[in-house]
Amino acid sequence: MKTSVKAVIFDWAGTTVDYGSRAPMGAFVKLFESEGIEMTIAQARIPMGVGKWEHINFLLNFPEVQSQWIKIHKISHTDSDVDRLLDIFVPMNQVSILECGQLIPGVASLAKALRERGIKIGSTTGYTRELLELLLPIAKEQGYEVDAFSYSGDTPLGRPSAQMMIKCARQLGLDNPLSFIKVDDTQPGIEEGKSFGCWTVGVAVSGNALGLSLEELDALPVSEADRLKNIARANMQEMQPDFVIDSVADLLPVMDEINKRLDLGEKPNSYGN
Repeated sequence: MKTSVKAVIFDWAGTTVDYGSRAPMGAFVKLFESEGIEMTIAQARIPMGVGKWEHINFLLNFPEVQSQWIKIHKISHTDSDVDRLLDIFVPMNQVSILECGQLIPGVASLAKALRERGIKIGSTTGYTRELLELLLPIAKEQGYEVDAFSYSGDTPLGRPSAQMMIKCARQLGLDNPLSFIKVDDTQPGIEEGKSFGCWTVGVAVSGNALGLSLEELDALPVSEADRLKNIARANMQEMQPDFVIDSVADLLPVMDEINKRLDLGEKPNSYGN
């Protein structure tokens, strides 16, 4: 039986909602500020894409952050500290999701086009269940709804393992990784797709790689905006997805190309690795 694309699994912040992936970053900076620790947005972005518990733990292990923590607490952090910080973080991130929950331009029309083609839509995310439950109805009101989802803590292992992808595939009743596309704006999300053995598409401009809101990007001189876009594209290319696009608005031609490659018997670059 001929193989073709039957499902697309999207990330959330920076991929389908929240242009520039700002909601998590602001919350992380505020979280550490509440502990008396200075952190930049750039530092907070580095582990983006992993689960939020792992993200906080990663940040606490930064030398610049760790030294501030030890100066305040006289001892290195423990897992219980990460648990406590996550409990503080979730409501902070809930507020930022409400502020930054707008769909990225092109998402609603893409979702409609996928439905018309009979393509299933799923999502995996580093967001916790509480955060995703807040986001799902916000997205639905704007015209974007998923058929399957998995979230941080939903599976024993998060990204970059394939476990959340596998869970989505089971929900959708599909089992051939070659018929899936994973679309994400972070390295852990791209690696998640590779681990599953599906096609991977990296989002360069609307997400974490560039990190500016659409308003901030549009306010820049054209030459500067182009320079930053090219840097983001190069950074995303270094993650070695099968394709790189600026935003999900550019996905349909990529899907057509993937179907052509499947007709020729080709497989994703990472297939079988």
